[in-house]
Amino acid sequence: MIRIIKYRRIFLTISALLVLTSILSLIFIGFKPGIDFTGGTLMEVEFKKSRPDIILVREKLNSLDLGIASVQPSAERGAIIRAKDLNNEQRNKILKTLEKDFKDAGKVKELRFESIGPSVGKELKNKAIIAVVIASICMILYIAYVFRKMSSTVSSWKMGICAILALIHDILIICGIFVLLGYFKGVEIDVLFVSALLVVLGYSVNDTIVVFDRIRDNVLKDQSIDLEVNTELSLNQTLVRSLGTGIATLLVLLSLYLFGGQAIQWFIFALIVGIIVGSYSSIFVASCLLVEWEKWDKRRK
Repeated sequence: MIRIIKYRRIFLTISALLVLTSILSLIFIGFKPGIDFTGGTLMEVEFKKSRPDIILVREKLNSLDLGIASVQPSAERGAIIRAKDLNNEQRNKILKTLEKDFKDAGKVKELRFESIGPSVGKELKNKAIIAVVIASICMILYIAYVFRKMSSTVSSWKMGICAILALIHDILIICGIFVLLGYFKGVEIDVLFVSALLVVLGYSVNDTIVVFDRIRDNVLKDQSIDLEVNTELSLNQTLVRSLGTGIATLLVLLSLYLFGGQAIQWFIFALIVGIIVGSYSSIFVASCLLVEWEKWDKRRK
């Protein structure tokens, strides 16, 4: 039997240090927001013959000094250009530059030109926060209801709160990594990043519930077993399943990261980090927190 709960304080200390680092990076550095949140312009173009190398397109447009934030491939012959703000003169300048410097690609056709105001960006940010909060509350209520029969051994509310603390742990670590990526690599966060956080929330809580469900089954079989022994046993019974699911998911995400294109690169990267951290938290954080909390509560009483 692998002794996970026995060394729970080591795992919880590692998690606490990672979370503290993430919080400090959020406070003192902060995210580098994309135009989804700050406002700006999105322009999509299509080349008649073939799309030139996207790196060359990015370099050429950045040399115009128009505040181009990113250039990403779109469909087979298109490209999406994101910038802070573009007027009609700058818009035409981009189209002329693309036609002039990439003649072999054929005539350039503009598919769309959209402006995102700061007010829309603020609204998206508020909705993203509300979505995460509502999802967390719903999860607490769901776990508290599903595990209500365990109240004689351990409070179902404690299980719900431990699951949410594990989720907060996952979200903060992902956010901390993207703060550092923004600081050192210029990576911006957008709506896709928020989508990745919500996906990780669902994956992580699902993994945690599987472990808690096994704890519940073992408790209902024999309520005389100590919670620490029960949790240790339950973790070992679900360990192969948790690791197998995480590894299988990671293999798919790695394939998408390597071959999915730049448009979804950082979205997939956020999912990869989330799956790794989520798998860790469901095994080494949520259950360890539950046991530590229960033991502290008994000592206090």
